[in-house]
Amino acid sequence: MGIPMSPRPAQVIDLETMRQRQAARRRLIRLSPELDGLEMVYQLPAEPGTYYGMPLLAWGLREDGRVVGLVPWMEQLTPCQQLDDPEHGHFIGYRDPETEELFEQAPEHKVLELEQAAAYFEYEATHEPTLIQQLPDTQGTHALCMDQDDMPWQLKQVFGWRLYSDGGVEALLADETQIESTPILPGDPCLYTGHSRHRMVYFFQRQIANRIRQEDPATLEALALMVMPEEE
Repeated sequence: MGIPMSPRPAQVIDLETMRQRQAARRRLIRLSPELDGLEMVYQLPAEPGTYYGMPLLAWGLREDGRVVGLVPWMEQLTPCQQLDDPEHGHFIGYRDPETEELFEQAPEHKVLELEQAAAYFEYEATHEPTLIQQLPDTQGTHALCMDQDDMPWQLKQVFGWRLYSDGGVEALLADETQIESTPILPGDPCLYTGHSRHRMVYFFQRQIANRIRQEDPATLEALALMVMPEEE
């Protein structure tokens, strides 16, 4: 006995288009600096009984309406929920160091702030990415920049962050030959976006950057293992 034919016509599902739409809904449309010391809590798989805290740099409102904490992590300003790496760490939640409270969602005051700001600063869509917002870096973040494999590393301070209309976020670094006045502030002509000049950019907190400057052997060894490609 044959299978009855469905009266509904068959539909072709474009998976790539669906993926692009889902990615678009996750793109950042507004940033807000974290100025009250709230942290991201994460865990290393190699140390299941230990938890670590890392200060949040900012909060971001995504196009789907969700607000996420952001930290400079590896090669980009990363939403905390994306930290799910078997080697480098797994996101647990957010923490208020003053009250010791651990929570999973962004605090209500940040959600309201971002929603109101996004509604006020509504931008028209453009074909090419345009600058939406600039934030100063308030944590002393540093970037390890690499160009060619045979070129030395450059350790540079991050002075700010730029959000673009496509959801991309770029770190602002200084061209030392173009500095005309100090302190350096977002908008100064000496600043450029990291990936516009460097092939690879890795972000570090201030204390790790200081260990790199001091040529701490353990830090340099861990750094080499992280950024050097594995030999075939």
